[in-house]
Amino acid sequence: MKQYEIVEHPIDTDAYVKQVLHPGAGAVTVFTGHVREWTHGIRTLYLAYEAYVPMAEKKLKQIGEEIESRWPGTRTAIAHRIGELQISDIAVVIAVSSPHRKAAYEANEYAIERIKEMVPIWKKEIWENGEEWVGTQHKKPSGGEQ
Repeated sequence: MKQYEIVEHPIDTDAYVKQVLHPGAGAVTVFTGHVREWTHGIRTLYLAYEAYVPMAEKKLKQIGEEIESRWPGTRTAIAHRIGELQISDIAVVIAVSSPHRKAAYEANEYAIERIKEMVPIWKKEIWENGEEWVGTQHKKPSGGEQ
């Protein structure tokens, strides 16, 4: 298991926590992103994720380096799953340790936002009545639409 990786199997969150835990860590935050059943009033049956794996792992590592530079004393581990994921499956885990809780919370939030901005991962939402690829190449309309 690597510190920053794209995986095709269910994610074991404890394994990523163990990678960041150390004697100087006073706080560990763990974010898990799950497949939800309803999005914007449409029922999702499952999601299919794809990634440009070498670049995605490189970008996940870059995010970890940005965090460690911005919040000294932090350690980060990130995994994102690809393939078909069912409702409630974990799609992403971000574990961040730091000497103090505030930095761990801030760094974890920073990580998920950066993943959405820059990591080449795409998802196909499969609904009861259709499907659509979703990713940074497709932005939601601005304004009141959801």
